[in-house]
Amino acid sequence: MKQILVASNNKGKIAEIKQILSGWQVFSLKDKGISVDVEETGTTFEENALIKAKAVYGITGMPCISDDSGLVVDALGGAPGVYSARYSGREHDDKANNALLLKNLSGVADRSAKFVSCVVFYDGKRTVVGRGEVKGRILPKEEGEGGFGYDPVFYCDELGKSFGLATAEEKNSVSHRSRALKDLVSKL
Repeated sequence: MKQILVASNNKGKIAEIKQILSGWQVFSLKDKGISVDVEETGTTFEENALIKAKAVYGITGMPCISDDSGLVVDALGGAPGVYSARYSGREHDDKANNALLLKNLSGVADRSAKFVSCVVFYDGKRTVVGRGEVKGRILPKEEGEGGFGYDPVFYCDELGKSFGLATAEEKNSVSHRSRALKDLVSKL
């Protein structure tokens, strides 16, 4: 079985990756006793994913994958984008991020949005990039308690409901991260 280390501390993201890459032995940083928080200084999802994968590979020497993903809202010029996890100014504060997003879209008719994911594999010799996205729109209020991040406010066109109401299996069948991982695996 192929082994891979996920260069992330995001529990929700790691759980999704483990479910999606069921044929792989997936390790989190915590599984390996590693405590590192790599600063995302890139201006694109791909740059941030590569920064994290290279940094963690440099520590462990183990093949790594890193995902950088976020919500891209048309009416906000692509925001929150690469700043999705810290949109409200508080890192990984889902409630604050969702509240600010809904406030910034108050009275806005065009609520079209998409989730974008870029997953990078790095093993010291090669870099392989997978990309995925899923389209939808931002709801006027949260619906459901499932998932994490912006899931409760993101209405997925393909599922006909918010990611917050979707089961993990439903979400993973169409999610941006699932599509990026499938793209990555097909290239490996």
